[in-house]
Amino acid sequence: MNVPIRVVLVDDQELFRAGVAVIVGAQPDMEIVGEAADGREAVQVVDEQQPDVVLMDIRMPELDGVEATRLIFSPDRTARRARPVRVVVLTTFNLDDSAATAIRHGASGFLLKDATPAMLCDAIRTVHAGNAVLAPADLTSLLAGTFRERRPAPPGFEQLTAKEREVLSAVARGLSNAEIADEVFASESTVKTHVGGILRKLGLRDRVQIVVLAHEHGLTDPPP
Repeated sequence: MNVPIRVVLVDDQELFRAGVAVIVGAQPDMEIVGEAADGREAVQVVDEQQPDVVLMDIRMPELDGVEATRLIFSPDRTARRARPVRVVVLTTFNLDDSAATAIRHGASGFLLKDATPAMLCDAIRTVHAGNAVLAPADLTSLLAGTFRERRPAPPGFEQLTAKEREVLSAVARGLSNAEIADEVFASESTVKTHVGGILRKLGLRDRVQIVVLAHEHGLTDPPP
């Protein structure tokens, strides 16, 4: 039997937490392992429970969801963590600047609070599998205006092959594996191999981080 996806729920509204807990707890492949009412408590619960997925409200007292996400993915906590954790930001505003900042800090996307129970559960499964809960093109649009100054190429970039750099640019522009395969004249399985090489060489966790890194370092344009 598969191990259930361990979920921590973070929201300052007790009634909302209770409703989501019922939905998630009813899924045979999920379980709620902790709850928190503010960001500071959320960081502590994540440290203690080591969940797979965190549903993180953006606006909370004491410490908001953006700062809590930054702390959850701080280098020291990441190094101590026995299992990877994914964060899904919960917000009432589509393409929210706060959500964009949380994604830059490590979140795997965001979900509107009026999403259906099915969408919520699909989002949990999606991020647990290492994917974003925001369409790549939407993620690119969300991040496009948030980086005013471009940083130099990151460590490990020089290790990328010419083809991997093409794939990195395509991922950053929101292309699917099928679209990337057409652009770089390769099979989808080869594209997946290249994506794996990019993640490994740049020390990234998933495709969401590729998009963030590419925008941060100005690597979204196709190589010459």
